Amino acid sequence: MKQIMILSVAAFISLCACKSANVNNAKNGQTGASGIERLNGTWQLEYISGPRIAFQGLYPERKPEITFNSSDSSFGGNTSCNAFRGKLAADDRNISFSDHMALTKMFCPGSGEPVFIETLKKINTYTVQNNTLTFMMDEVPMMRFAKKQ
Repeated sequence: MKQIMILSVAAFISLCACKSANVNNAKNGQTGASGIERLNGTWQLEYISGPRIAFQGLYPERKPEITFNSSDSSFGGNTSCNAFRGKLAADDRNISFSDHMALTKMFCPGSGEPVFIETLKKINTYTVQNNTLTFMMDEVPMMRFAKKQ
């Protein structure tokens, strides 16, 4: 009887903790998954900070995309021209893209690809709110992505 009571109390506390985490995530615009699982899926670039060239001029044919898989801590995608892959180092807030990222080497016109790759390497934090992923460098938003359905 005593064991049943202890298990019931433990289950109740666990349920309350999960509910509290979901409420906090909902308040922050973060629903469903927690931690790096929020990154899972494919995201398309909508904004990049820095270049003096208009976004549409950097990526006239195809916008860069990044796909995350938290189960094997990997990421990959395209720079609008070349494909890339790497191992993800991230937690609930911090993120780092390895310098040993694999990148195909097709000729790409324009300066969109180097801007994307160099900016990606500077990113150290992120937020996910609703279907928007924002990459930041020292709390300054540098890249914004929309979740692809």
